[in-house]
Amino acid sequence: MTESTETTVGSYFISNYPPFSQWSSDELGEIKTAFASAPNDSPLGLYLHIPFCRKRCKFCYFKVFTDNKASDIETYVSALSQEIELVSQQPFMGDRPIRFVYFGGGTPSYLSPKQLTSLVDRLRENIDWSAAEEVTFECEPGTLSETKIKTLKELGISRLSLGIENFSDDILSENGRAHLSGEVYKAWDWITAADFYNVNIDLISGMVGETWDNWKENIRKTIELDPESVTIYQMELPFNTVYSSDILGNKIETPVADWETKRAWLDYAFDELLAVGYHISSAYTLIKDPEKVSFSYRDNLWSGSDLLATGIASFGHVAGVHYQNLPEWDDYISALLERKELPLGRAMRPTKNQNLIREMILQLKRGYLDISYFETKYGVHIVEHWQQQWQQHVDDQMLTIQGDRIELTRKGFLHADALLPIFFEEEHQGVRYT
Repeated sequence: MTESTETTVGSYFISNYPPFSQWSSDELGEIKTAFASAPNDSPLGLYLHIPFCRKRCKFCYFKVFTDNKASDIETYVSALSQEIELVSQQPFMGDRPIRFVYFGGGTPSYLSPKQLTSLVDRLRENIDWSAAEEVTFECEPGTLSETKIKTLKELGISRLSLGIENFSDDILSENGRAHLSGEVYKAWDWITAADFYNVNIDLISGMVGETWDNWKENIRKTIELDPESVTIYQMELPFNTVYSSDILGNKIETPVADWETKRAWLDYAFDELLAVGYHISSAYTLIKDPEKVSFSYRDNLWSGSDLLATGIASFGHVAGVHYQNLPEWDDYISALLERKELPLGRAMRPTKNQNLIREMILQLKRGYLDISYFETKYGVHIVEHWQQQWQQHVDDQMLTIQGDRIELTRKGFLHADALLPIFFEEEHQGVRYT
């Protein structure tokens, strides 16, 4: 396996297949057909995109808006509530329970306690998630308050994901983060006092300005906080980030650490966290207690569950069809508040083989695959079908194959996303991902 060690523009975190660039507005009829289909027995989840942020991080590639007025937020909440109402009326919903809910962004915690309560109250008028096994809410530390934390607990949020990224104020500032380290500790005291069942901390390996000393300090401080889970991402450079634009426009060298360094830092984090009792749950996440913490959103999604995508530019999967909502503010708002129609932007109905590839590559990120699972579900022996690709990864010491099980080595965990494109169909090799 050979790859450039430099973090180049266009590198990406794999979250779906086929690549988003292959989805098209020409296939919107497919998602409309899916919405009109009879209910199925697949687990059903709900994603809600809250696109507001205090600042845009220089590495961010999500659809976000800054400097918003209260009226903008109210308009968006009204549109999102309308979308939920329209979704709830689709035949494919039936009486299916919502198994998992995820508030992502942007910054969901940008909303005030009053706005959050209003949003959830309006959503619950049409969709019941009272039986959901996991309700996750992403937070930016500087947007939290004691009252907001209490409100989130009262609204039924069961899992908080705190975007710390780094504990150095200089590095946070350089990378465009809105919060400072002091706000992390204030938020942590409120979260601890509220006794949330499950709290995750996000870190990023490879932020501009990170050093070995800084990284070791990040891990030390993370261990001191003692969260239920720690998620560590290696910084990528998709095309639509501030850093990527600067690199391409000003022809500067990438300021992001190279892959060898980022992987060394991740390896160090694994060692330190394992030493104090954490367990590896995926290529990105370690958990303190496997008996307590599971990931309904992740595991169901990676096994082909249905996911309702709500909010501007959000991605979902319903009845065998991928889809994305309209990505522009005026288009999204007018579709819902003026025309009273779902804000569908593009779609794709993957083939059986593409669904197999999607599940296989996403589940590999957990660190293992059960070969029989794919034989039972798809009628394909994945090792025999991709014999050359698997052998290459074995030869490169990325994984082992024993009996019914494929398992990543530590080296494989560190290279997880780089292992996956080899399984893409030929037509998707080398195409732009987004």
